[in-house]
Amino acid sequence: MRKAGTQFSNPGVLVMLVCIGAGVWVSVAINGPWPAIAGSLAGVYFLFAIRVVDQWEKVALLRFGRYRGLRGPGVFLIVPVIDTLSKYVDQRVRVTTVSAESALTRDTVPVNVDAIIFWLVWNAEKSILEVEDFMQAITTGSQTALRESIGRHHLAEMITERETLGHELQKILDEKTTPWGITVQSVEIRDVKIPQALENAMSQQAQAERERQARVILGDAEVQVSEKFAEAARVYEENPGALHLRGMNMLYEAMREKGSMVIVPSSAVETMGLGGTLATTAVAKQQG
Repeated sequence: MRKAGTQFSNPGVLVMLVCIGAGVWVSVAINGPWPAIAGSLAGVYFLFAIRVVDQWEKVALLRFGRYRGLRGPGVFLIVPVIDTLSKYVDQRVRVTTVSAESALTRDTVPVNVDAIIFWLVWNAEKSILEVEDFMQAITTGSQTALRESIGRHHLAEMITERETLGHELQKILDEKTTPWGITVQSVEIRDVKIPQALENAMSQQAQAERERQARVILGDAEVQVSEKFAEAARVYEENPGALHLRGMNMLYEAMREKGSMVIVPSSAVETMGLGGTLATTAVAKQQG
């Protein structure tokens, strides 16, 4: 928002030069000073009277202190000394950064939060007449609303649900600024910082939780393996032939590697009837 003050517009300067030049030219032509004086006075008048407002701006015209309406965009005339202009109001979307330092969450955790607010002036008349400095009002109101919102949420919610927190802030700010002719389009939480000591403690807690889950999974695997072993034992008990076949298969797997030696108790050989099988295997390896 730039001040109007006594800023001279380019068209005003151009008209002033034209008036002065024309007055001097006429004075030289008629050999008299009055045209030059009149041209200079007219040029000074238009220098102060001609104003220009950019396409995205509005300005309020006050005559003897009374509001006479908005002007712009484009070129318009004022009456010097009698008319005054307010600050130029930029109606484009603007970005304001606000922060809340050492604000306490609902679970009493101090955090530093940075947020970005996108807003615009949709009614320049209200923004000029209803609030003294809407830029300062937006910044102060945003900081207050941000602290209030932080106090209503837990730390975990602020970290994982930033979008929800942004929508809540946008709603609170929009209700405050609508009477000023300003609308808050969106609020984005840019960063949530916590103390370093708390961050280390949370990291240790997460590591401990992962270790606990790993041990629980390992215990569940041991239970499942033991259940399968118990089920296999029941099957072998009911069918001794299956146990013999399993033993023979294990011996075969162990002996098929060259250079391997397997020591089998004689009782196991007699129980499973593996004497003939072992002899056959040995002969086959010698022939090979």
